[in-house]
Amino acid sequence: MTEGTTNDAGGSTIGVAMVGHAFMGAVHSQAWRTVHRFFDVPLAPRMVALAGRDERRTKEAADRYGWASVETDWRALLERDDVDLIDICTPGDTHAEIGIAALEAGKHVLCEKPLANTVDEAERMAEAAEKARARGVHSMVAFNYRRVPALSLARRLVAEGRIGEVRHVRAMYLQDWLSDAEAPMTWRLRKDKAGSGALGDIGAHIVDATQFVTGEPLTGVSGLTHTFVPRRPGSDGTHEDVTVDDCAVFTGRFASGAVAVFEATRYALGRKNAMRFEINGSRGSLAFDFEAMNDLWFYDGDEPGATAGFRRIVVTEPDHPYVEAWWPPGHGLGYEHTFTHEIADLLTAIGTNTAPEPSFADGLRVQRVLAAVEDSAAEGARWMQVDSAT
Repeated sequence: MTEGTTNDAGGSTIGVAMVGHAFMGAVHSQAWRTVHRFFDVPLAPRMVALAGRDERRTKEAADRYGWASVETDWRALLERDDVDLIDICTPGDTHAEIGIAALEAGKHVLCEKPLANTVDEAERMAEAAEKARARGVHSMVAFNYRRVPALSLARRLVAEGRIGEVRHVRAMYLQDWLSDAEAPMTWRLRKDKAGSGALGDIGAHIVDATQFVTGEPLTGVSGLTHTFVPRRPGSDGTHEDVTVDDCAVFTGRFASGAVAVFEATRYALGRKNAMRFEINGSRGSLAFDFEAMNDLWFYDGDEPGATAGFRRIVVTEPDHPYVEAWWPPGHGLGYEHTFTHEIADLLTAIGTNTAPEPSFADGLRVQRVLAAVEDSAAEGARWMQVDSAT
């Protein structure tokens, strides 16, 4: 395993390299730049290298985002002694190859979600992560919505029994950026690159988020998927086939017996990033919408009926998860902060040699749910058990 170094002030540092520099690369870079300035992490990141296929574009991104050097082949990162951790921000078809090679080379790994494009790839990645863990090499999947303070607070309230036995879970992730049938083709619409469409891109988030908040896994699903626009204009002016789903709708059951309804679509006009859930329990309910990400709604079923009702919790107090590191109470956080939180948690885990969460095994569990939904949709919404093997 490569080791962190000591900076001039005597603190420990860790050399970070990132593969990919588009949307996720930009937001991850922001987190790497700021995390040690707000959180008391045991390792301060050194942004030593950015890898991308096009040298000119990669250099431009490195200069803009703050990376010290560039590589045009990610494999070169494996040989560099100044790289301790590799952050994978590429399309899903490359996650397994890069992640497994990095772990075998003794590099810690942060990998964007979903973990892989197939269950087989995710299984191999989880196996490699388990072997690496025995050598003190750590890995984590970047399900950033776990780190929304309101969502972390919801998990705390469920664990404390504030809503009692969980009975219903409703979750949806609604976007509208593909609603225009003439919107151009992108890698996210090609199965060989993305694995699936709305199901894996945003459905993976609500699967992970609800399992995180409830503290239990999904054990079975029944699903439907649909592609509304089967062909889109490509870069050469011709139209290409869309080979992934545009939306996914599925029911599910959690290990406790709680029932669930999920919806993921990129065709919900007017919804920009509405990652929502409502959880109903025997004593109360919780509701959340990322488009108002600093709010959590709580219904206390123990209140007298005359005064009972959903109440808004503004999650900006110092005793709320992650909030103490930031601004005075009442000053809300944004999307980018969730990535800073996940990297703070990862650096703390590496610095204390504890297993980060969500692990690659957690990513594999999500991948098995996604695969079960696809299998169910292919067989007319037949009920599918979710493989619980680890």
